[in-house]
Amino acid sequence: MTTPATPAPPRADAPIITMDKVVKRFGETTVLNALDFQVAQGEKVTIIGPSGSGKSTVLRILMTLERIDGGLIHVAGKPLWHEYRKGGLVPASEAHLRAMRKEMGMVFQQFNLFPHMTVLRNVTESPIHVQGLSRAEARRRAYQYLELVGMSGHADKFPSQLSGGQQQRVAIARALATRPRIMLFDEPTSALDPELVGEVLGVIQRLSEEHDLTMLLVTHEMEFARRISDRVCFFDQGVVVEEAAPEVMFSHPREARTRDFLKNFIDARA
Repeated sequence: MTTPATPAPPRADAPIITMDKVVKRFGETTVLNALDFQVAQGEKVTIIGPSGSGKSTVLRILMTLERIDGGLIHVAGKPLWHEYRKGGLVPASEAHLRAMRKEMGMVFQQFNLFPHMTVLRNVTESPIHVQGLSRAEARRRAYQYLELVGMSGHADKFPSQLSGGQQQRVAIARALATRPRIMLFDEPTSALDPELVGEVLGVIQRLSEEHDLTMLLVTHEMEFARRISDRVCFFDQGVVVEEAAPEVMFSHPREARTRDFLKNFIDARA
């Protein structure tokens, strides 16, 4: 990872996420190509685009699951993959990365629940072992978020006893239990049977309407993106080709590449 020249620290009113000329490569393939991208505090942003455009990679980088090869990222006013030492920027230590992860919660395509743990333990593990909460406080918080996603009555069940939609709702509660400022959703309905998609989208929409969370969502559910988003960004070849309010993006996209993608997507679903 290249250490960039030291910039001035971000202002207090800066976006909660700033990606500045971010590069990510997998072997010979450049997935993010000097990407510039920002998300404001409390904003709900949906990323759309073809497979391989870098959508999910953005989320995985923010969650520190993938390292960057160049550029600089700030989250909540602090560098993510770097840290300031003696007035300069150096690659982040593991301690710095652990601290930065607390700003974010992520919901994956696959539910990634621990199969040998009950629903309650799945939701309490991180608050207890990462944040140092007492078991009693972690349980209280877990029931709060399980109630929010409609799963409090299933606290003693194991993941194998739940439907896919129920498992994903538990995964959302687990991410919320660490009380992140930013929620990342990586195609959260793609592994669900069609009849279960609505229940998960309903939970996410309620979160967007009732809670002051910054949300970054990768999805192929275009109608849902239209309803939930403050802004929609179309990615292709590792850059933002176009961004606009959803009513503009889905009705009058400016770029020919965006129009082609949306037309082909609608035709494929027809």
